[in-house]
Formats: sequence, C-alpha cells, structure tokens
Amino acid sequence: MPTSHILTDHIGNTPLIRLTRAAAAYPGVEVYAKAEYFNPGGSVKDRPALNMILEGERSGQLRPGVTLIDSTSGNTGIAYAMICAARGYKVKLCLPQNASPERKRILKAYGAELVLTPGGEGSDGAIRRVREIYAADPDQYFYPDQYSNPANWQAHFKTTGPELIEQTGGRITHFVALLGTSGTFIGTSRRLKQDVPGVQCVSAQPSTGFHGLEGTKHMPTAIVPAIYDEAVADRNLWIETEDAHRMVKQLAREEGLLVGISAGGNVCAALALAKELHESGSSGVIVTVLCDGADKYLSEHFWDDAD
Repeated sequence: MPTSHILTDHIGNTPLIRLTRAAAAYPGVEVYAKAEYFNPGGSVKDRPALNMILEGERSGQLRPGVTLIDSTSGNTGIAYAMICAARGYKVKLCLPQNASPERKRILKAYGAELVLTPGGEGSDGAIRRVREIYAADPDQYFYPDQYSNPANWQAHFKTTGPELIEQTGGRITHFVALLGTSGTFIGTSRRLKQDVPGVQCVSAQPSTGFHGLEGTKHMPTAIVPAIYDEAVADRNLWIETEDAHRMVKQLAREEGLLVGISAGGNVCAALALAKELHESGSSGVIVTVLCDGADKYLSEHFWDDAD
C-alpha cells in the first residue's frame, strides 16, 4: 500500500506502551498507556478535532470564508489550528489566560487568533466567552462546540476503542482516563463496553474545583459538557494535582516517557487500580492514555521542585 502524504491520514494508530518499572510493584497486573503525543498535532485531541471538522464540512457549516471558533484549554485548539491551516480555514479560539506559554505560542505559530479569558475561570470562562462571540455574529463562524458535539466522543468510538482492543488482543480488563470534555473517556468506553465483555471503565477527576490539571474538569463544580454521561463510568477516582506532577517526573526518569500533566494524572489512576487488583490477588490488563507530551509544560514550576 502506498504511503499517504496527507497530514490528517496520520492521526490515530498511536503506540500502546507497557509501563514496566512504574508498575513493577504489582506483578500479575499489566499496565499500558496509549501514546497520543505521536499524533501530528501532539495530542489525543487530534482525533475529535478532525472528526468535528469533517462533520462541519459535510454539513456545509464549515466552508471557505467561514472562521472556526471554539473554546479550548489548549490541545483541541492546537489540533483545530493545525488541521485548519492545512485545509485553508481561519481559526479563532477562546483560551484561559493561564494556559501554558508554550500552548499559546504554538497556536499563534499556526496562525490562530486568540481571545484570552480570565485564568481563574478556567475552561468555563472560555466557554462563556465563545458563546457570547458566536451569538453576536453566528453567520461569520463555524462553532463545533467540542463540549457538546457528539462528533467528539464518536471519534474515539470509531478509532481509539478499536485500536485498544486490537493492541491488547482483546485482553483489556480496565480502561481509565481523566475527564475534560469527556470525549476520550465516553467514546472509548462505549466502544469497549460494546465489544469487550466484562470490561471496567473508570473515570478520573481532579479532587477539587481548584486544581492544576490543565484540560480536565471537576464535574461537581464545572459547567458539565453536554456529551458527558456519568452512567458510562463503572466508578470514579479522584486525583491530586501534586500526585500528577510527581508522576510526570517519575515517568520521565523511570520509563523514558516525557508526558504532560493530565497524562501523569491518568497514570496515577491506572496505578491506583493496579494496586487494588494486586492487593485483592487479581490479575488485569489496565489501559490509560498519555494525552500529550511535556513540551507544552516545561515552563511549569513543578519541574524545579525537590523530589
């Protein structure tokens, strides 16, 4: 088969990596992480961004002369900007002021127009602002609304879920992921529950509404995404920001994986499940997601903290 030369054809089919040293204390339990930073835009958000853009084109809402607008904590915005640059569309994004400097520079490099919102309001502030801008002039924009668009979770139903089944030979017993838009967790879990009997799908969230897990949501205190369905999760785990920070450094030093903060949180959740299984004398195949790489977070102060 000839090699594809179209950028978007290289989204998906990312590697599944076994965490050997990080999970060494739990023999009999296999822990794997899907390395989504291998996507061309550097994150798991390439998948839903592409699907929402394609759906917009199919519906005629996204067409030449129309600007894509949405709110983002960074990664979906980067994916939008990358794909739209390749397809010839303008992009306008509402982004919290406290998003990492690296994310803002990447977005500007792709040519995106940024509307910065108060950092203390997090992603919810960006959501409120984009709704105001769109309502004032809807004909000028295509507003995919990643928090409400079923094409978000459907991207993972169509791609991430089947890839995990294939890569584990159908042996996956647990899937765990932090919630943001919830698209990764909802779409992947729905596919796994359809095709893998007995699989357990565990959501994870920051432990409080004030947290440092960029791109994630504490659902009890946040604007809950329309695509989120709490019934999909078999249970939920609460993750501390400091634990995720420590895990990011541990993964770099013990596994050679330089990943982002939400990825660190996901691995914390996966290892918590592994510990439970091990202590109960059970085996398992746990899979989580390395949402993005560390390149967007190297200005964060936790890298300088003493271990």
